[in-house]
Amino acid sequence: MSNAAVDPGYTCPVGAHNAAYDIHGTIDAHNGTSKELTISAIEATLTLAAVKGEWLQKVGQKYVATNLTYSPASVTAGATTTLTVTIPSACTGRIKGALVASGDYTVSFSLTTSVGTFTIVSKNQHQIATG
Repeated sequence: MSNAAVDPGYTCPVGAHNAAYDIHGTIDAHNGTSKELTISAIEATLTLAAVKGEWLQKVGQKYVATNLTYSPASVTAGATTTLTVTIPSACTGRIKGALVASGDYTVSFSLTTSVGTFTIVSKNQHQIATG
């Protein structure tokens, strides 16, 4: 597993409350074995790394998203592919007239596969901003 990445950011609409949106991720996968590798689960951990302005969470807080949607579910022997992962998230926007704020999240993925569990951290962070 290598080269993990996520959407760079999302701007939450003014006045939104717990509004659902998706974060999209990619992970490059290479199967160097002689057997097909199957992926049975992927979860993502979003850790708040930095804030600007007033933010509801404190730096270091984590959100673990489980049962994620991903594709493909297997990598054939000797093949290289890019996995796509969808992470459900939600945001609350600022009150009209309030200052814009943002939170920067480090995203790590844990993949449960037929040959073991692998963890990889996204090369970029995901920022949620209040619009």
